[in-house]
Amino acid sequence: MKKFCFLILTTITQISFAQFNVIANDIKINQFVEGTLLTSTAQESPLVIILNDAGAIDRNGNERTQTNNATKKLAESLAHSGISSFRYDKRILKAQKLNLQEKDFRFDFMVEDAKTTIDYFKNKQRFTSIYIIGRGQGSLVGILAAQNNVDGLISIGGAAKSIDQTILGKIKLQAPGLTQDATNAFAELKERGKVKNYNPALESMLRKDLQPFMSSWMAYTPTQEIQKLNIPVLLIRGSKDLQSTPEDLSALQKAYPNASVKEIENMNYVLVNVEGDNDMVNQKSYYRKDLLISEELTKTISLFIKDK
Repeated sequence: MKKFCFLILTTITQISFAQFNVIANDIKINQFVEGTLLTSTAQESPLVIILNDAGAIDRNGNERTQTNNATKKLAESLAHSGISSFRYDKRILKAQKLNLQEKDFRFDFMVEDAKTTIDYFKNKQRFTSIYIIGRGQGSLVGILAAQNNVDGLISIGGAAKSIDQTILGKIKLQAPGLTQDATNAFAELKERGKVKNYNPALESMLRKDLQPFMSSWMAYTPTQEIQKLNIPVLLIRGSKDLQSTPEDLSALQKAYPNASVKEIENMNYVLVNVEGDNDMVNQKSYYRKDLLISEELTKTISLFIKDK
C-alpha cells in the first residue's frame, strides 16, 4: 500500500480564525440543496464540497439522535489552511416539507444533488479548484459525482464493496445466524428489484418502502466505479473507525493504484482521536461536540490539495 506521508441567500457572518478571515453564507442552490459556504479570504482559495455518510444527516454532520458537528468542524479546520468549503443538508431532511415519501427515494438522487452542487460552483468561476470530500456513503456518492469533472476526490472511511456485500460482511461477524437469510434476500432484491419474504430481523434494511432505495444503492460497487476516474484521489481511514475496515482502504487503493493513501492513527468515525480499544468509549464520541477534530486529518487534506 502506498503511504501518503504528508500528511445566494441569507445571513453573512464574519468569523476570525488564526490565519484567515472566513465568511459563512447560507446558500440555496435548489429546492433539494441548501447548505453553508465557508469562504476563506485567502487570495486564492480552492473549494471542497463535503458529502456526508448514510442517514438523515444535516450539513454539520449531525443526525437527530447524534450530535457531534464532525462535518462542521472539518470545514472550520480547513478554513485555517485557506480552503473554502460547502456542506449541505441531505435531501431526506426535506422529505416532509416537500411531501417526499420514503418509497420514492433513490440513491441516485444524492449523486444528482452532488453534481448539481459541482455545476453551481463551477459556473461561479470563483475558486481555483473544486474537490469533493466524501465520508462513508458520501465516498461512493463522491466517486460517482467526481466523474462530472472535478479536480480531485478525497474519500474518508469509504467502503470498497457494494452495500449489500458490506452489510453481509457485518452480519457474518455480528449475527452469523442471519447470514443465509440475508444473502437470499439481497440476491432476490438485486435480481427482481424487490423482495417479499425475508427474516423479520432484517426489517430495518429491507422494509418495503426502503427497498427501491436499497436496490438503487446496490447497483454500485465502489472498486468498480473508482476505476472510471482520472483525477487525483486521496484515500483516508482512521485506525479507530468502527464503520470501515483496513481491507476497504486496501481494496480501494488496489482498484485505483495512483491514489494517495493515509491511515490516521487513533482517528475514529467522527474524525476525532480516541485512545485505547474500548468500542463503547469510541462510540460515546459520536454524541460530543466538544472534541477537537484530528489535526492530522486537516494537514493531510490541506497538503494534498495544495500540492496539486
